[in-house]
Amino acid sequence: MLTQSIRRQFIEYFKSKGHAHVISSSVVPHEDPTLLFSNAGMNQFKEVFLGMSVRDYKRATTCQKCIRAGGKHNDLDNVGHTSRHLTFFEMLGNFSFGDYFKKEAMAFAWEVATKVFGFDEDKIWPTVFREDDEAFELWKQYVPVERITRMDEKDNFWAMGDTGPCGPCSELYYDRGPAFGKGTSPADDPDGERYIEFWNLVFMQYNRQPDGKLVPLPNPSIDTGAGLERVVSLKMNVNSIFLTDIFQGIIQKIEEISGKKYVHEDEKTAPAFRVIADHLRSLSFAIADGAQPSNVERGYVLRKILRRAVRYGRQLGIDEPFLGRVLPRLIELMGEDYPELRKAEKRISDILTGEEEAFLRTLQRGGNMLNQVIQRAQEHNRLINGEDAFKLKDTYGLPIEEILLFAKDNNFTVELRRYEELENEARERSRSQHKTAKQSVEQSVFAEFAAKEKETEFLGYENSTATAVVKALIKEGAFVKRLEKGEEGMVILDKTPFYAEMGGQVGDSGMITTSSGRFEVKDAQAPSKGITGHIGIVQDGLLQLGDTVEVSLDTSRRQQIANNHTATHLLHWALHKVLGEHVKQAGSVVDEGHLRFDFNHHKALTADEIEAIENLVNDKIRQNNPVKWYEIPYDQAQHRQDIKQFFGDKYGTTVRVVDIDYSKELCGGTHTSFTGNIGLFIIPKESSIAAGVRRIEAITGAAAMEYLRSHGQQIEQLAALAKVKPLQLQDRLNKLLDENKALSQELKKLRQGSLSQKINEMLSEVSNVNNIPLIAAELAISADELRQCADETMARLGSGVLVLGNKENERCQLLIRVSDDLVGKGVNAQAIIKEIAPIVGGSGGGKPNNAQAGGKDPSKLGEAFAAAKQFLARH
Repeated sequence: MLTQSIRRQFIEYFKSKGHAHVISSSVVPHEDPTLLFSNAGMNQFKEVFLGMSVRDYKRATTCQKCIRAGGKHNDLDNVGHTSRHLTFFEMLGNFSFGDYFKKEAMAFAWEVATKVFGFDEDKIWPTVFREDDEAFELWKQYVPVERITRMDEKDNFWAMGDTGPCGPCSELYYDRGPAFGKGTSPADDPDGERYIEFWNLVFMQYNRQPDGKLVPLPNPSIDTGAGLERVVSLKMNVNSIFLTDIFQGIIQKIEEISGKKYVHEDEKTAPAFRVIADHLRSLSFAIADGAQPSNVERGYVLRKILRRAVRYGRQLGIDEPFLGRVLPRLIELMGEDYPELRKAEKRISDILTGEEEAFLRTLQRGGNMLNQVIQRAQEHNRLINGEDAFKLKDTYGLPIEEILLFAKDNNFTVELRRYEELENEARERSRSQHKTAKQSVEQSVFAEFAAKEKETEFLGYENSTATAVVKALIKEGAFVKRLEKGEEGMVILDKTPFYAEMGGQVGDSGMITTSSGRFEVKDAQAPSKGITGHIGIVQDGLLQLGDTVEVSLDTSRRQQIANNHTATHLLHWALHKVLGEHVKQAGSVVDEGHLRFDFNHHKALTADEIEAIENLVNDKIRQNNPVKWYEIPYDQAQHRQDIKQFFGDKYGTTVRVVDIDYSKELCGGTHTSFTGNIGLFIIPKESSIAAGVRRIEAITGAAAMEYLRSHGQQIEQLAALAKVKPLQLQDRLNKLLDENKALSQELKKLRQGSLSQKINEMLSEVSNVNNIPLIAAELAISADELRQCADETMARLGSGVLVLGNKENERCQLLIRVSDDLVGKGVNAQAIIKEIAPIVGGSGGGKPNNAQAGGKDPSKLGEAFAAAKQFLARH
C-alpha cells in the first residue's frame, strides 16, 4: 500500500540522517490544556521550542496523528465538499532543536521530495518569505530562479502566538499542469488547484517581543510538516485525497453497507462517502487515544463529528448504526502502523454504536418536534423563528443545516439572525464557565543555573543515604548563600537519593545534616529538568552554599511509596486483563497512604469486575515475583508492544523499564524489590471523573489491613445489635427483611380497607349542586393514596365532580376529577383548580377531566372546597 510505504520510507530516511524517531503523540493532548486536539507535528515539542524542556536528541522525525475540527483550525464544514479538506490527517515532519538550520533542512526536503516521494524536480516550486534573501539564494542551488516565489507574511511567516518563537517559512508546491488551472506560479493560482502545497519548512529564528520587535533566537530551530494524504494523492496523480488507497478502501466498505456506488463526480452522493470515511478516522483515533463523545469541549466536537457522519449515512439510505461495521476495514488498513486502533477496537465499536443509537432516537424525537414547529410557522408568514430553530439544535442536536433543509422542502424561511444571537449567547455562557489554562512562557529562575551546572545525580534506586555538596540555596524565589534556623527554602545538591515528584509519584522526605545544621526535607521537586530541589525548613543551626552534607531518606515512607507504585503497575496489568487492552492511563497519584489510578473506560466497573481485579493483583502479590528494572534505548522501546508507555511523558534517548515479567512499563519511579512486599491490595472506591474516564482508589499493606479490620469490627457491632453471631448476621437480616415485607403488606391491606371505608363514607354523603353530584373531602392519606382514592371513587360514582385534598409535611394537595359526561356539558376541572388553588397558596393545572394543585396553607382546604361548590353553582 503506497500510503504505508511512503510513511515508513520518510521515517527511515530521516533516521539515516541521525534523527531520533519519535512516535506520534496522542491525538488527544492530555498534557496541553490549550489544545482540543493535536493539530500539528510540533505540538509534542512545544516545550522544547519554548526552551522549557530539553531532550536527549537534537534531531527528530515523526508521523503525527492530527485532528483539525475545533477552535482556530477547524475544517469540519468543508470536509466532503472539497478535494483536500480533512478532519483527521497524518503529518510527516523533521525537526531540529538548535542543530541544523536552513541549508540542511532544504537539502533534506529536496532529497526526500525527489528521491523518496519520487516527484519530478521540474514541477517543484519553492516559496519563501518576501524578506528571506538567504532562503531565496539557497533554493537557487536546486531550481531555476524563476520557480522561486516570494510570498507575504500571511503565507510564509509562522508564529506560535502573538509573542514567542517565530520565523519565516518556505513551502514546496507541486505543479499539476495547465489542465488544473491557468496560474503561472503559486502566487498566481486563483483556484488553488494547479499548484498544490505539500511541505512547509519553518525556520524558527526569532523571538517576537510584546512590542513586536523580532529578537534572534540563540539556537535557531527547524519545524517541518508534510501532509501524508496530500503527498500520496500527488504521487498517485489523482485530483482528490479521497481517491487515495486508504480512503478508497474505507469507501468500498461503505459501498457494501449502503448498497450504493461511489461516483467521485456525483455531488449528490459522493460527499456522504467522503464525510463518513474521514469522520470515522477522526472518531476512531480520538477514542483509541482516550477521548469520548460528550457534551463538553473535545467530547462535544467528537459528538458533532459523529452526528454529521450519521446524517450523511442517512443520505445513503443507512438508517441504523453502521460506523462500527466500517471500523474493521479502517483497522485492516492502518492498524499495523497504529496498533492502538487494534487494541481499542471493541471499545471504539461499542462507543460508536451507542452514540449512533442515541442520535437516531434524538433524530426521531427532533423530527416530531420539527413537524410541530412547521405547523406553527404556517401561522406566522411561513417563518421558523430563531427560538424554535435554536431549540431544535440545542435540545435535539439537529444542526442548522438540517433545519434549513427541512424549511426549504416546505417553502419556509428560518430567522437566522435571532438563531445566531442565541447561539452566540450560549457560546459565551460556555466560555465563562470554562477557564482555559494558559501556558506561561516566563523564564524560570533556575534556567541560568541549569544551563551552567550539571544535573543532580540521582542515587535513589539503590541508596537511601549519600554524602553531597550544596550547589544552591533558594529562599522566597531568589538564590541565597545561607539558610538559618527557622527559614524555609530549597536546597539543591550535586547528588541525592531523594526522588523528585514526577509521573504521579510524590517526592521523598527526610533529612539533610551538616556539622553546623539540620534541614528537614518535607518534599522533593524538579524545578528544572534534571535538577532536584529539596524543600523544607532549617531545624537547627544553618546551611551554607558549598557545605558538605549527609543526606538520608525517610526509608519507611519511601518503602510505602515504592510498594504503592509497584501496585499501580499490577493494577494497570489487571485492568487490561479484566476490561481489555483499550484501557489507557489518564493520570495517577502514588504516595505513602494510597494510590489513585485514572484510566479511559466508557462505563462503570461492576462489583464482579472489581473483585476480579483485586483477585488478580493479590494473586501476583502472593507469588512474590522479583521487580527488575533496566535501561534500553528509547528507539528500541517504542517499537516493543509488550512495554507500556504513556501519552504526555517526555522520553529521552535512554529509558528505564520496570519489568515484572508479565508487566513491563517505561517508568522512572521507585519500586519495591518483590511484589510480596506490597502485602495486600484493596479497592475501596471506583468512580467517574469525566466522560469516559474512571478512577480507582486503592490501598495496600497495613492500610488495607486496617480497612478490613474496621469493616470486621463494624460487622461485629451490627451482629451484636441483631443479637446473633457475625456468621449468622446475613440470615438474621434476611429474616428481618422478610418480616418487614410481611408487615408492610399487612399494613397495606389495612390501609386499603381503611381507604375503601372512606370511599363508602364519601359516596354515602354525595351532595347535589346545580344538578351536579359533588364529593368534597379532606383525607389524611398520602399523595399516592389520594390519587388511588380518586380513581376508585370516580369509578363507583359514575357521573359527578370529585374535589379531594390532603395535608402532608405542612403542605397540601388538591385533586379534581370531572366525569366525561359533565365535561361534555362544559364542566372543566382545569377551570375549577385555577379558581380554588390560590386559596391554599398554590397553583395548578391539568386537563378538563383531571386537574391538581399544590398549596402552602392546609388550613384553608375547607375554604377551597366551599369555593369549588360556589363555582359549580354559578355554572
